Amino acid sequence: MNALFNGVDKNMFRLINTCTVANDAWEILRTTHEGTYKVRMSKFHLLTTKFENLRMKDYESILDFHMNILDIANTSSSLGEKMLDEKLVRKILRSLPKRFDMKVTTNEEAQDIKNIKVDELIRSLQTFELAINDRCEKKKKNIYFISNTDEEDVQCDMETDESISDAIVRQGYVI
Repeated sequence: MNALFNGVDKNMFRLINTCTVANDAWEILRTTHEGTYKVRMSKFHLLTTKFENLRMKDYESILDFHMNILDIANTSSSLGEKMLDEKLVRKILRSLPKRFDMKVTTNEEAQDIKNIKVDELIRSLQTFELAINDRCEKKKKNIYFISNTDEEDVQCDMETDESISDAIVRQGYVI
């Protein structure tokens, strides 16, 4: 009883200070924090719905999505229902946006989903995400040329035999 009394805050102490048996105090604390069986089942059903509806957003990173999955898995575990790695791996693979389709297909065909650990999958997806982001950055650095629609300007440039870059700089376009 002394350990329970010392381990709770003032408000919780008020709930259990009249108890003489540690088991009674423990049950009061458990019911207060977890709720009754009906409350726990209701929380679990809401959590299950949240898990089923969870999808990774296009702007979301793998790390952020992983944190959302872990939050749900940890809450489920605290309610007494531990989620298996296989279930989490399948959910992650189903919930990824289109840009990960190639990686999802590779994982499903090359590996046995039952044997993949969540952490291994997340590391693999983070590496893939870095490669995708790197490719996108390189595409943004490409040079774009804007053509003139006015044929007189084009004819003039060709007649004066200016180099293309001189014409672009003269027109005010930046390479």
